[in-house]
Amino acid sequence: MQQTTMAPSANKVYVQTATVRPTQKAEQRTEVKSETKQEQSHTGNFPEKKFRAGPISVTVWHNKTQKQNGEEGDYQTVSIERSYMDKDGKWQTTNSLRTNDVPKAIVALQKAYEHIVLQEQDLTKGGN
Repeated sequence: MQQTTMAPSANKVYVQTATVRPTQKAEQRTEVKSETKQEQSHTGNFPEKKFRAGPISVTVWHNKTQKQNGEEGDYQTVSIERSYMDKDGKWQTTNSLRTNDVPKAIVALQKAYEHIVLQEQDLTKGGN
């Protein structure tokens, strides 16, 4: 079971995710879950959407920048990480993937890319 809370604080958004995982392997299946930002009134960089496939999570970040002419601009970046349990039983994350993680990473990255492309398409069409 997974819970996500998002709380704005001093113009930043912190995402806290708690994951409870069974100690025994039940099924080997890839299920992509996505999480979306809950507020639209953010300034600065914040996680826009997160896609999960097993231990792999891909986050789409919304970034703001100021151009040389003073105009503000927006762009998106994508980060990927794998969750694992260390020898002490604590959950950790890494950016290194195992061979078996690659197909799940491809699925999560594809969903992130679809999200970005569809969002850009909506913006160019005026939200229609």
